[in-house]
Amino acid sequence: MSGVTVVTGATGNVGGALVAALSSAGTPVRAVVRAEADAARVGGGAGGNVEIALGDLNDPVTMAAALTGAQSLFLLPGYADMPGLYAAAREAGIAHVVQLSGMSAASGDTSNAVTEYMVRSEQAAAESGVPHTLVRPSAFMTNALRWAGQIRAGDTVTLPFPDVATACLHPADLAAVIAAALADPARYAGQVLLPTGPEALRPGDQVAILAEALNRPLRFVGLTDDQAREQMAAEGTPQRYIDAFMDFYADGNLDESPVRDTVAQVTGSAPRTFATWAAENVEAFA
Repeated sequence: MSGVTVVTGATGNVGGALVAALSSAGTPVRAVVRAEADAARVGGGAGGNVEIALGDLNDPVTMAAALTGAQSLFLLPGYADMPGLYAAAREAGIAHVVQLSGMSAASGDTSNAVTEYMVRSEQAAAESGVPHTLVRPSAFMTNALRWAGQIRAGDTVTLPFPDVATACLHPADLAAVIAAALADPARYAGQVLLPTGPEALRPGDQVAILAEALNRPLRFVGLTDDQAREQMAAEGTPQRYIDAFMDFYADGNLDESPVRDTVAQVTGSAPRTFATWAAENVEAFA
């Protein structure tokens, strides 16, 4: 599919990887940032076939210029006025949206704060009339970056939900799935894609892999559920999200352990391992 693709979240792990993937494939990209100062943080860098556009996703009116003349849109979930964003996309003539969501959206449980904003985003897509693809990935490998402070401070890594395994996903593989969906709306519009990583790993498994990549003797300590609540609160996690994560992982209402072949089926390449991601990101933990 030719034409400009608008990428939201272009300074983040997913959007940044997508900008890089699209740019390397020769696709014209319009990366949305809130302020000019954020342009330097766009994944893949500006220049060449990547242009920068200003817009605030919480205020759809500000997105008009970013969307004008574009053909497709990658959209993050959970903004204040998702119907308004889809209306702006429709008015700009966007032909296809790839909407990032989450696996919990399948439950429809809007009492969970995370699921609620995923469901709300998917409903906006469905009601917009704009052709769209939903992408519900498993947990991200980049979540391990949250442990960097502990690893820099010492050899003990203390984490919640020690018995919960996830088929965590490399950001480049998620970006490749999204890029493929954007490139072929005739095939992927109307579909729900469920990309995962190649293996289900518990937190202790991931710490052991990081230890090998860092050549350090890291020790994993699992938290009790009460300790997990306390840690998340100390880190500044809002209470509604603490409750959501406890619902997912302590109560077992979200299972991200199944390994699916979506990445290979969509991209033609096997998903990258956590060991690969760890080796690529050793500097983040140094």
